[in-house]
Amino acid sequence: METIESLGYLKGLLDGLDLDESKKETKAIKAIVDVLNNIVEDIDDVTEGMELLAEQIDAVDEDLEAVEDYLSDCCDDDCDCCDDDCDCDDFDDMAVFGIECPYCGIEFDVDEDTVLNEGEVDCPNCGEHLELEVEVEECECDDCEEQD
Repeated sequence: METIESLGYLKGLLDGLDLDESKKETKAIKAIVDVLNNIVEDIDDVTEGMELLAEQIDAVDEDLEAVEDYLSDCCDDDCDCCDDDCDCDDFDDMAVFGIECPYCGIEFDVDEDTVLNEGEVDCPNCGEHLELEVEVEECECDDCEEQD
């Protein structure tokens, strides 16, 4: 029997006893039942909160798994050359490069497409037009060369 059902059963028993409402014992028993009722409500609230939290944790876990999958796609599992600092050119399609503006000194990120195809960008801080000269290092191990 669930706690709320047990509490309902207890209330029914008390009502069936036809206790004298003016006696101190009756008032004490009814106060105890009221406290038990409040405890049951609090437990229900905590349970609902835990269920909501569990759903949120599951969602975060799924998002984290997607991030881990994204980050681990550097090379196939057969490639021994790669570690956490892998510089393979095929790491991902959304690579970004850190650029420091020679005019104002601010650092900002530029996507791979802009760097490799356009070769130029305006500084988001000072607006100066910058020619990008970036050397892309490719992984030179035998395993990665076979993938190309």
